[in-house]
Amino acid sequence: MAADNVKKVNLAFQGGGSHGAVTWGVADRLLEDERIDIDSISGSSAGAVNAAAVAYGLHKGGCEGARQSLDRLWRRISEVGEIYSPVRANPFPMNFGPDDLVNAFTYQMFETVTRALSPYQFNPFDINPLRQILEDCIDFEDLSHCKVTKLFIAATNVRTGKVHIFNTKDASTKVVCASACLPFLFKAVEIDGEHYWDGGYMGNPVLFPFFYEAQTSDIIIVHVNPIERDEIPVTASDIMNRVNEISFNSSLLRELRAISFVQRLLDNGWIKDEHRDRLRNIRIHSVRSDQALEDFDVSTKFRTDWAFLSGLKQKGRDIADAWLDENFDKIGKESSVDLREMFAVDESEDAPEKTAI
Repeated sequence: MAADNVKKVNLAFQGGGSHGAVTWGVADRLLEDERIDIDSISGSSAGAVNAAAVAYGLHKGGCEGARQSLDRLWRRISEVGEIYSPVRANPFPMNFGPDDLVNAFTYQMFETVTRALSPYQFNPFDINPLRQILEDCIDFEDLSHCKVTKLFIAATNVRTGKVHIFNTKDASTKVVCASACLPFLFKAVEIDGEHYWDGGYMGNPVLFPFFYEAQTSDIIIVHVNPIERDEIPVTASDIMNRVNEISFNSSLLRELRAISFVQRLLDNGWIKDEHRDRLRNIRIHSVRSDQALEDFDVSTKFRTDWAFLSGLKQKGRDIADAWLDENFDKIGKESSVDLREMFAVDESEDAPEKTAI
Protein backbone atom coordinates (compact mmCIF):
# COMPACT_ATOMS: atom_id res chain seq x y z
CA MET A 1 0.00 0.00 0.00
CA ALA A 2 1.24 3.50 -0.83
CA ALA A 3 2.90 5.19 2.12
CA ASP A 4 0.61 8.21 1.90
CA ASN A 5 -2.40 5.94 2.56
CA VAL A 6 -0.90 4.55 5.77
CA LYS A 7 -1.70 6.26 9.07
CA LYS A 8 0.62 6.08 12.06
CA VAL A 9 -0.96 5.60 15.49
CA ASN A 10 -0.06 4.94 19.10
CA LEU A 11 -1.88 2.17 20.95
CA ALA A 12 -2.80 2.35 24.65
CA PHE A 13 -4.02 -0.87 26.28
CA GLN A 14 -5.94 -1.01 29.55
CA GLY A 15 -5.69 -3.88 31.99
CA GLY A 16 -8.55 -6.10 33.09
CA GLY A 17 -7.44 -9.68 33.63
CA SER A 18 -8.90 -12.18 31.17
CA HIS A 19 -11.02 -9.39 29.71
CA GLY A 20 -7.78 -8.34 28.06
CA ALA A 21 -8.65 -10.98 25.47
CA VAL A 22 -10.95 -8.36 23.96
CA THR A 23 -7.87 -6.16 23.51
CA TRP A 24 -6.26 -9.15 21.80
CA GLY A 25 -9.12 -9.08 19.29
CA VAL A 26 -8.96 -5.32 18.79
CA ALA A 27 -5.20 -5.43 18.26
CA ASP A 28 -5.54 -8.39 15.89
CA ARG A 29 -7.95 -6.44 13.71
CA LEU A 30 -5.82 -3.28 13.72
CA LEU A 31 -2.70 -5.26 12.85
CA GLU A 32 -4.58 -6.89 9.99
CA ASP A 33 -5.37 -3.49 8.47
CA GLU A 34 -2.53 -2.47 6.14
CA ARG A 35 -3.56 1.19 6.50
CA ILE A 36 -2.42 1.22 10.15
CA ASP A 37 1.21 1.68 11.22
CA ILE A 38 1.97 1.36 14.93
CA ASP A 39 4.41 3.92 16.30
CA SER A 40 4.35 3.26 20.06
CA ILE A 41 2.46 1.07 22.53
CA SER A 42 1.56 1.72 26.16
CA GLY A 43 0.09 -0.84 28.52
CA SER A 44 -0.70 -1.57 32.14
CA SER A 45 -1.44 -4.90 33.80
CA ALA A 46 -3.06 -7.21 31.22
CA GLY A 47 -2.58 -4.31 28.79
CA ALA A 48 1.18 -4.55 29.41
CA VAL A 49 1.09 -8.26 28.62
CA ASN A 50 -0.68 -7.55 25.33
CA ALA A 51 1.63 -4.62 24.58
CA ALA A 52 4.77 -6.70 25.13
CA ALA A 53 3.43 -9.47 22.87
CA VAL A 54 2.56 -6.99 20.10
CA ALA A 55 5.94 -5.24 20.33
CA TYR A 56 7.81 -8.54 20.27
CA GLY A 57 5.82 -9.79 17.29
CA LEU A 58 6.37 -6.57 15.37
CA HIS A 59 10.08 -6.82 16.13
CA LYS A 60 10.32 -10.40 14.89
CA GLY A 61 7.88 -10.49 11.99
CA GLY A 62 5.96 -7.28 11.39
CA CYS A 63 2.18 -7.11 11.75
CA GLU A 64 1.63 -10.78 10.97
CA GLY A 65 4.32 -11.65 13.49
CA ALA A 66 2.50 -9.55 16.10
CA ARG A 67 -0.78 -11.34 15.42
CA GLN A 68 0.92 -14.70 15.82
CA SER A 69 2.63 -13.53 18.99
CA LEU A 70 -0.73 -12.60 20.53
CA ASP A 71 -2.25 -15.92 19.49
CA ARG A 72 0.60 -17.84 21.15
CA LEU A 73 0.32 -15.74 24.29
CA TRP A 74 -3.41 -16.26 24.80
CA ARG A 75 -3.24 -19.95 23.92
CA ARG A 76 -0.59 -20.34 26.62
CA ILE A 77 -2.68 -18.32 29.09
CA SER A 78 -5.55 -20.73 28.49
CA GLU A 79 -3.33 -23.79 28.95
CA VAL A 80 -1.78 -22.55 32.18
CA GLY A 81 -5.16 -21.35 33.39
CA GLU A 82 -6.43 -24.93 33.36
CA ILE A 83 -4.16 -25.49 36.35
CA TYR A 84 -4.21 -22.17 38.19
CA SER A 85 -7.46 -20.36 37.41
CA PRO A 86 -9.82 -20.15 40.41
CA VAL A 87 -12.86 -20.36 38.14
CA ARG A 88 -14.05 -22.90 35.64
CA ALA A 89 -16.57 -22.82 32.83
CA ASN A 90 -20.01 -24.18 33.60
CA PRO A 91 -20.05 -27.70 32.09
CA PHE A 92 -23.67 -27.15 31.10
CA PRO A 93 -23.76 -23.54 29.84
CA MET A 94 -26.99 -22.30 28.35
CA ASN A 95 -25.20 -19.55 26.45
CA PHE A 96 -21.98 -17.57 26.19
CA GLY A 97 -22.37 -14.98 28.91
CA PRO A 98 -21.65 -13.81 32.46
CA ASP A 99 -24.17 -15.93 34.34
CA ASP A 100 -22.11 -19.14 33.99
CA LEU A 101 -19.70 -18.23 36.81
CA VAL A 102 -21.56 -15.80 39.05
CA ASN A 103 -22.04 -18.34 41.84
CA ALA A 104 -18.86 -20.37 41.20
CA PHE A 105 -17.90 -21.90 44.54
CA THR A 106 -14.19 -21.91 43.74
CA TYR A 107 -14.21 -18.21 43.01
CA GLN A 108 -16.03 -17.43 46.27
CA MET A 109 -13.38 -19.40 48.14
CA PHE A 110 -10.67 -17.59 46.22
CA GLU A 111 -12.19 -14.23 47.17
CA THR A 112 -12.40 -15.20 50.83
CA VAL A 113 -8.78 -16.35 51.04
CA THR A 114 -7.30 -13.36 49.21
CA ARG A 115 -9.24 -10.90 51.37
CA ALA A 116 -8.32 -12.61 54.65
CA LEU A 117 -4.67 -13.45 53.97
CA SER A 118 -1.89 -11.57 52.19
CA PRO A 119 0.14 -13.20 49.40
CA TYR A 120 3.07 -13.23 51.84
CA GLN A 121 0.99 -15.70 53.86
CA PHE A 122 -0.93 -17.85 51.36
CA ASN A 123 1.66 -17.63 48.56
CA PRO A 124 5.02 -17.58 50.39
CA PHE A 125 6.93 -18.99 47.40
CA ASP A 126 5.47 -16.23 45.17
CA ILE A 127 4.10 -18.61 42.54
CA ASN A 128 3.03 -16.50 39.56
CA PRO A 129 1.79 -18.38 36.46
CA LEU A 130 2.27 -15.26 34.34
CA ARG A 131 6.01 -15.51 34.80
CA GLN A 132 6.19 -18.86 33.00
CA ILE A 133 3.73 -17.75 30.31
CA LEU A 134 5.88 -14.73 29.45
CA GLU A 135 9.10 -16.74 29.42
CA ASP A 136 7.48 -19.26 27.07
CA CYS A 137 6.18 -16.65 24.63
CA ILE A 138 8.56 -13.67 24.60
CA ASP A 139 12.35 -13.38 24.34
CA PHE A 140 12.75 -10.20 26.37
CA GLU A 141 16.47 -9.90 25.75
CA ASP A 142 15.66 -9.73 22.05
CA LEU A 143 12.66 -7.43 22.60
CA SER A 144 14.80 -4.93 24.55
CA HIS A 145 16.61 -4.15 21.27
CA CYS A 146 13.41 -3.54 19.29
CA LYS A 147 13.55 -0.49 17.00
CA VAL A 148 10.31 -0.86 15.02
CA THR A 149 8.09 0.38 17.85
CA LYS A 150 8.42 1.97 21.29
CA LEU A 151 7.07 0.22 24.35
CA PHE A 152 5.91 1.93 27.56
CA ILE A 153 4.94 -0.30 30.50
CA ALA A 154 3.54 1.27 33.67
CA ALA A 155 3.99 -0.01 37.21
CA THR A 156 3.14 1.58 40.56
CA ASN A 157 6.03 2.20 42.94
CA VAL A 158 4.83 0.86 46.30
CA ARG A 159 7.11 3.13 48.33
CA THR A 160 6.43 6.44 46.57
CA GLY A 161 2.96 5.78 45.19
CA LYS A 162 4.10 7.18 41.84
CA VAL A 163 3.87 5.67 38.38
CA HIS A 164 7.09 4.32 36.89
CA ILE A 165 7.47 3.89 33.15
CA PHE A 166 9.63 1.10 31.82
CA ASN A 167 10.75 1.61 28.22
CA THR A 168 11.62 -0.89 25.51
CA LYS A 169 15.22 -1.24 26.67
CA ASP A 170 13.95 -2.18 30.14
CA ALA A 171 11.62 -4.92 28.88
CA SER A 172 11.80 -8.10 30.94
CA THR A 173 9.62 -10.75 32.50
CA LYS A 174 9.97 -8.94 35.83
CA VAL A 175 8.82 -5.63 34.37
CA VAL A 176 5.63 -7.07 32.88
CA CYS A 177 4.93 -9.06 36.05
CA ALA A 178 5.38 -5.84 38.04
CA SER A 179 2.86 -4.06 35.84
CA ALA A 180 0.39 -6.92 36.40
CA CYS A 181 1.09 -7.42 40.11
CA LEU A 182 -2.23 -7.39 41.94
CA PRO A 183 -1.21 -6.86 45.58
CA PHE A 184 -3.91 -9.20 46.91
CA LEU A 185 -2.49 -12.09 44.86
CA PHE A 186 1.27 -11.61 44.50
CA LYS A 187 4.19 -10.20 46.42
CA ALA A 188 5.42 -6.83 45.19
CA VAL A 189 7.96 -7.25 42.38
CA GLU A 190 11.41 -5.92 43.20
CA ILE A 191 13.37 -4.24 40.40
CA ASP A 192 16.62 -2.37 41.10
CA GLY A 193 15.83 -2.05 44.79
CA GLU A 194 12.29 -0.69 44.34
CA HIS A 195 9.04 -2.63 44.74
CA TYR A 196 6.12 -2.41 42.32
CA TRP A 197 2.43 -3.21 42.15
CA ASP A 198 -0.04 -3.18 39.29
CA GLY A 199 0.45 -0.23 36.93
CA GLY A 200 -3.29 0.26 36.61
CA TYR A 201 -3.44 2.07 39.94
CA MET A 202 -1.51 5.07 38.62
CA GLY A 203 -1.83 4.76 34.84
CA ASN A 204 -4.37 2.58 33.07
CA PRO A 205 -2.88 3.08 30.59
CA VAL A 206 -0.38 5.95 30.70
CA LEU A 207 -0.54 8.42 27.83
CA PHE A 208 2.09 11.04 28.67
CA PRO A 209 5.09 9.12 27.23
CA PHE A 210 3.47 9.50 23.80
CA PHE A 211 3.61 13.30 24.17
CA TYR A 212 7.38 13.30 24.36
CA GLU A 213 8.63 10.24 22.49
CA ALA A 214 6.09 9.24 19.81
CA GLN A 215 6.20 10.60 16.27
CA THR A 216 2.44 10.76 15.87
CA SER A 217 -0.16 12.62 17.94
CA ASP A 218 -2.92 10.02 17.36
CA ILE A 219 -3.60 7.76 20.35
CA ILE A 220 -6.03 4.84 20.14
CA ILE A 221 -7.11 3.83 23.65
CA VAL A 222 -8.52 0.32 23.98
CA HIS A 223 -10.87 0.45 26.98
CA VAL A 224 -11.58 -2.65 29.05
CA ASN A 225 -12.84 -1.17 32.35
CA PRO A 226 -16.32 0.40 32.08
CA ILE A 227 -16.20 4.13 32.70
CA GLU A 228 -19.95 4.47 33.27
CA ARG A 229 -22.58 2.07 34.59
CA ASP A 230 -26.32 2.66 34.65
CA GLU A 231 -27.08 0.34 37.56
CA ILE A 232 -26.00 0.98 41.15
CA PRO A 233 -24.12 -2.03 42.61
CA VAL A 234 -25.72 -3.51 45.73
CA THR A 235 -23.86 -6.75 46.44
CA ALA A 236 -20.48 -6.73 48.17
CA SER A 237 -18.67 -8.17 45.14
CA ASP A 238 -20.34 -5.76 42.73
CA ILE A 239 -19.51 -2.80 44.97
CA MET A 240 -15.86 -3.85 45.17
CA ASN A 241 -15.77 -4.37 41.41
CA ARG A 242 -17.16 -0.89 40.79
CA VAL A 243 -14.67 0.64 43.23
CA ASN A 244 -11.89 -1.06 41.29
CA GLU A 245 -13.27 0.14 37.95
CA ILE A 246 -13.42 3.73 39.18
CA SER A 247 -9.93 3.49 40.69
CA PHE A 248 -8.40 1.97 37.58
CA ASN A 249 -10.01 4.59 35.32
CA SER A 250 -9.20 7.63 37.47
CA SER A 251 -5.64 8.19 36.24
CA LEU A 252 -6.69 7.87 32.61
CA LEU A 253 -9.53 10.36 33.07
CA ARG A 254 -7.12 12.85 34.66
CA GLU A 255 -4.81 12.61 31.67
CA LEU A 256 -7.70 13.00 29.24
CA ARG A 257 -8.91 16.07 31.09
CA ALA A 258 -5.43 17.61 30.87
CA ILE A 259 -5.39 16.90 27.13
CA SER A 260 -8.81 18.53 26.81
CA PHE A 261 -7.52 21.64 28.60
CA VAL A 262 -4.51 21.95 26.29
CA GLN A 263 -6.79 21.53 23.29
CA ARG A 264 -8.90 24.44 24.51
CA LEU A 265 -5.81 26.58 25.00
CA LEU A 266 -4.78 25.95 21.40
CA ASP A 267 -8.26 26.13 19.84
CA ASN A 268 -9.19 29.39 21.57
CA GLY A 269 -5.92 31.17 20.83
CA TRP A 270 -4.90 31.51 24.47
CA ILE A 271 -1.25 30.72 23.60
CA LYS A 272 1.03 33.22 21.91
CA ASP A 273 2.13 32.11 18.47
CA GLU A 274 5.76 31.91 19.48
CA HIS A 275 4.86 29.41 22.21
CA ARG A 276 2.33 27.24 20.36
CA ASP A 277 4.94 24.75 19.16
CA ARG A 278 5.75 23.97 22.79
CA LEU A 279 2.33 22.34 23.22
CA ARG A 280 1.20 19.27 21.31
CA ASN A 281 -2.38 18.91 20.11
CA ILE A 282 -3.08 15.26 20.91
CA ARG A 283 -5.78 13.45 18.93
CA ILE A 284 -7.66 10.92 21.06
CA HIS A 285 -9.49 7.88 19.71
CA SER A 286 -11.34 5.37 21.90
CA VAL A 287 -12.19 1.79 21.06
CA ARG A 288 -14.83 1.19 23.72
CA SER A 289 -14.60 -2.54 24.27
CA ASP A 290 -15.50 -1.85 27.90
CA GLN A 291 -19.16 -1.54 26.92
CA ALA A 292 -19.16 -5.10 25.60
CA LEU A 293 -17.85 -6.30 28.97
CA GLU A 294 -19.96 -4.34 31.43
CA ASP A 295 -22.45 -7.18 31.93
CA PHE A 296 -19.76 -9.75 32.73
CA ASP A 297 -19.37 -10.73 36.36
CA VAL A 298 -16.07 -9.82 38.04
CA SER A 299 -15.17 -13.52 38.33
CA THR A 300 -14.86 -13.75 34.55
CA LYS A 301 -11.68 -11.68 34.78
CA PHE A 302 -10.10 -14.91 36.00
CA ARG A 303 -11.73 -17.23 33.48
CA THR A 304 -9.26 -18.69 30.99
CA ASP A 305 -10.99 -21.52 29.12
CA TRP A 306 -10.27 -21.30 25.42
CA ALA A 307 -13.90 -20.97 24.31
CA PHE A 308 -14.34 -17.94 26.56
CA LEU A 309 -11.10 -16.24 25.51
CA SER A 310 -11.76 -16.93 21.82
CA GLY A 311 -15.22 -15.46 22.19
CA LEU A 312 -13.79 -12.30 23.71
CA LYS A 313 -11.24 -12.08 20.91
CA GLN A 314 -14.03 -12.16 18.33
CA LYS A 315 -15.90 -9.47 20.24
CA GLY A 316 -12.77 -7.33 20.08
CA ARG A 317 -12.36 -7.88 16.34
CA ASP A 318 -15.98 -6.93 15.72
CA ILE A 319 -15.66 -3.79 17.84
CA ALA A 320 -12.45 -2.74 16.08
CA ASP A 321 -13.96 -3.43 12.66
CA ALA A 322 -16.94 -1.18 13.42
CA TRP A 323 -14.64 1.48 14.86
CA LEU A 324 -12.45 1.52 11.75
CA ASP A 325 -15.47 1.88 9.47
CA GLU A 326 -16.66 4.90 11.43
CA ASN A 327 -13.46 6.62 12.46
CA PHE A 328 -10.50 5.69 10.24
CA ASP A 329 -10.73 8.90 8.20
CA LYS A 330 -10.35 10.98 11.38
CA ILE A 331 -6.93 9.54 12.19
CA GLY A 332 -4.30 12.18 11.50
CA LYS A 333 -6.92 14.93 11.27
CA GLU A 334 -8.99 15.17 14.43
CA SER A 335 -9.98 13.33 17.58
CA SER A 336 -12.85 10.87 17.27
CA VAL A 337 -13.66 11.49 20.94
CA ASP A 338 -15.28 14.71 22.14
CA LEU A 339 -13.37 15.23 25.38
CA ARG A 340 -15.28 18.39 26.27
CA GLU A 341 -18.54 16.48 26.10
CA MET A 342 -17.05 13.60 28.11
CA PHE A 343 -16.21 15.91 30.99
CA ALA A 344 -19.04 18.39 30.42
CA VAL A 345 -16.55 21.20 31.00
CA ASP A 346 -18.03 24.66 31.35
CA GLU A 347 -16.17 27.06 29.04
CA SER A 348 -15.46 29.33 32.00
CA GLU A 349 -13.99 26.55 34.12
CA ASP A 350 -10.22 26.66 34.42
CA ALA A 351 -10.12 29.29 31.64
CA PRO A 352 -7.11 31.58 31.67
CA GLU A 353 -7.32 35.32 31.28
CA LYS A 354 -8.48 36.45 27.85
CA THR A 355 -5.14 38.03 27.14
CA ALA A 356 -2.67 35.81 25.28
CA ILE A 357 -0.21 33.84 27.37
